[in-house]
Amino acid sequence: MMNVAVFGAGRIGKIHAGNLVLQPGARLKYVSDVNLQAAQELAAQHGAQVADIDSVLADPGIGAVLIASSTDTHAELIMRAAAAGKAIFCEKPVDLTLERAKACARAVADAGVTCMIGFQRRFDPTFHALKTRLAAGEIGDPEMLIVTSRDPGAPPVSYIKSSGGIFKDMLIHDFDIFRWILDDEAVSISATGSCLTDPAIAEAGDIDCTAVTIRSRRGRLCQINTSRRAAYGYDQRFEVLGSKGMLQAGNHKPTEVIAATGHSVSQDKPEHFFLERYRAAYASEIAHFFDAVVNQVAVRTTIEDGVKALELAEAATLSWRENRTIELAK
Repeated sequence: MMNVAVFGAGRIGKIHAGNLVLQPGARLKYVSDVNLQAAQELAAQHGAQVADIDSVLADPGIGAVLIASSTDTHAELIMRAAAAGKAIFCEKPVDLTLERAKACARAVADAGVTCMIGFQRRFDPTFHALKTRLAAGEIGDPEMLIVTSRDPGAPPVSYIKSSGGIFKDMLIHDFDIFRWILDDEAVSISATGSCLTDPAIAEAGDIDCTAVTIRSRRGRLCQINTSRRAAYGYDQRFEVLGSKGMLQAGNHKPTEVIAATGHSVSQDKPEHFFLERYRAAYASEIAHFFDAVVNQVAVRTTIEDGVKALELAEAATLSWRENRTIELAK
């Protein structure tokens, strides 16, 4: 039996805790959060105890930690957990600064512990199926990736102010998709954006709509369009154009029922938000993490992946702010 602690009892912490307790051989022993009431409620739900960070990391019986706390705590918790010899699952991003994210990667490497970053989109059944078929050569050599990533609404401005900006908070997932799907690295990135949905977001120093173009080492192109407002639901899809055809990964809907009448043909809107859209992905990534820890195999989303995605997010931010294409190291 592996004892595990969860840092963070907010909505994503609840999701991970719920998936954790379903893993054979895993036991949620501790929940830690600065919001004591939230920690107590989540701990009571799963028969766990509430504990502070020091107590969790000092417990030799804890084999792994799940970090689902606020972004500004990720780096410190990763480094402390690595030093304590714990296996680590951490939500994205590793940190809001590239320098500190790289320091975390060094700490993990020095400690020799497993560290997985929560890029759950790689575990989405539809996205994973597309990747598998692409790798099998179904459409030949991939040449272009087009990603659409739109939220149904923006988070509170108070969150946006401390989020690191849309490229680090929202598009970091799309940058990881680029690297994963094309199995390639960027050599240049050009990003632009506007604030079209809420003036308060601009006042906070951020934007809510973006258009990004990436050129890869192999000359492949990736276009990413994002928005904080999609009135019809959570819009998450992409397509890959290859030398022999195209593969598309579409949205998920609550049901696949199509109604056709004399007035219209209709179907369900996409799932409302990420908690619904990636329900299966969140379950799969936690199952993968524990399988990797128990069987001592490599995880599919490493801390190096987290660093690479953050590099692209920082370059995109610079491109937008300075209105120029950013050349990256080859």
